[in-house]
Amino acid sequence: MDGIPSRINIDPGKAEEGLAKLLLTIVELIRQLAEKQAIRRVESGSLSSDEIVRLGTTLMQLENKMNELKKHFGIEDLNINLGPLGNLVD
Repeated sequence: MDGIPSRINIDPGKAEEGLAKLLLTIVELIRQLAEKQAIRRVESGSLSSDEIVRLGTTLMQLENKMNELKKHFGIEDLNINLGPLGNLVD
């Protein structure tokens, strides 16, 4: 059992921050995917002008809420390094 600590140091504050970062990163990833899909739909001409406005407003509100939550939890960077796969969020 060399290299394995005999005691695990768990800090509840760090655990909450880590969980918040993971959840916000997943939501940000989904937000980015939805934004890309929305751009494709706008460019394809399959949306009415009202739908484009609603979609844009919704995406802006979601981005604002994400910024608010990041500020609340004190998270600046949502990137999670996946090792050889790179970062989860661009």
